[in-house]
Amino acid sequence: MATAVADPAGASPRAGRRGARRGPAPGRAVAVLVLVAVAAVIPLLGPAVALDGTGEAEAPGTPGITFLRTVLFAALCVQTGEVFIRRLARRVPGAPRGAAPPSWAWWAACAGFVAALGLASVVASGNLVPQHPSDLDIGGLAQSRDGRLALLEVNAFVVAALCARSRRPDSAVLPLAAVVVAEALRAHPPTEASPLVGSGLTLVHLTCACLWAGGLLYALRTLWRWRAHAPAAGVAVLGLYARVAAVLFAAITATGTVSTLRRMPPDTVVDQLTETAYGRTLLAKALLVAVVAVLALLARRRLRRPVTADRLAAFVPARGEVLVLGAVVAVSALLTALPVPIRW
Repeated sequence: MATAVADPAGASPRAGRRGARRGPAPGRAVAVLVLVAVAAVIPLLGPAVALDGTGEAEAPGTPGITFLRTVLFAALCVQTGEVFIRRLARRVPGAPRGAAPPSWAWWAACAGFVAALGLASVVASGNLVPQHPSDLDIGGLAQSRDGRLALLEVNAFVVAALCARSRRPDSAVLPLAAVVVAEALRAHPPTEASPLVGSGLTLVHLTCACLWAGGLLYALRTLWRWRAHAPAAGVAVLGLYARVAAVLFAAITATGTVSTLRRMPPDTVVDQLTETAYGRTLLAKALLVAVVAVLALLARRRLRRPVTADRLAAFVPARGEVLVLGAVVAVSALLTALPVPIRW
């Protein structure tokens, strides 16, 4: 009778098979349904809930604009995360070559293009939801700052889609960076005090958020793909991501705090968090991020276990982390569509 030999990480073949059976397919289907529901419910109901009782007026088309920004941010996260984790995976010894998860980059870029095109049509109609083709002033897009930024995002997603189909899909990092820069500039118009400071904070915040959310999604897809034939390598990829994610989380927290204090002076933060739509949404986002942090700590704790099969259990809290991050993306999109609080 042949003797089973443990792998270098301490997992026996039998343990590896037990770990490979974890996370049934129905769980993934439910996860997708939850993400779709979140992407639809928050844009549709979020504005009314956030504005209720504040005395602030809802801008025309807020639910639609929130949905389009949710799709745009999600597309950024998916494609950026794939580039990020593919580069991390190359540093893992023993990682299987040619066994990466199927890329979603092309689909993400197409979704981002459609969303950016929809947002550009809103800008072309004077920041109103167009009802007829005659409402659109396409030629006027190049004449305004917001219009040029909208066109930049549309074209950047086209280039990102072409990169995804090329032999060097990682080259998509350049057009994706252009989208992030455009979003950072759009969020802080020249009429704002110190707009370049605000744009810089948003640039760092959005970049880190895309790497965090998109990176975790692709790291989990990699772990699931390699669970049977290279579980130790899959766990190593997730471990490398977790180390970088700690730095990303710190940067997101710091830039988010400073941005909040720029828009809400310290002595008004408590009141505005409950009495303005922007503040309420920001509070909801902070609570969701706190839940994400707890799930991340739980996953990190399981990654420290000595046996590979036991470390695969980190997949469960990390999958929950992805779901909550999906809600964070939708809430962040809602935040961009709500009126900015008045500096009291």
